[in-house]
Amino acid sequence: MSFNTTSSDDDLAPLAEINVTPLVDVMLVLLIIFMVTAPMLTAGMHVELPQASTAKPVDPQNPVVLTIQSDGKISLGGDEIERPQMVAAVRALMGDAPRIVHVRGDREVPYGEVVGVLDELALNGITKLSLIANQRAP
Repeated sequence: MSFNTTSSDDDLAPLAEINVTPLVDVMLVLLIIFMVTAPMLTAGMHVELPQASTAKPVDPQNPVVLTIQSDGKISLGGDEIERPQMVAAVRALMGDAPRIVHVRGDREVPYGEVVGVLDELALNGITKLSLIANQRAP
């Protein structure tokens, strides 16, 4: 911040400099807010994944995640979808690039329901599928 040390005849003249301190304060507060809230925006539906000793970390690329909840509802990403629209929604999310579809099934979902979803995707040409599980503690 600079001060004018020269004397002038017009001491009541408006200051022609912009005070940026309030702007910097507001921007720092907004930065902190976005840093705190950004990780919360990526959280999806909570499901209890089964444990598997051979489970490996998921590939870090941007996958298509299909979740089957314990009540049988299906969600793609964070959006709930109906079973008849599932294949079209997965294809729309995949676009032109072939990506792996990660299927997350709650441990309470009947095995036949998960296999039915996998079968429906495979019958419609979506064959790069993987089941997601948590790694079992030793």
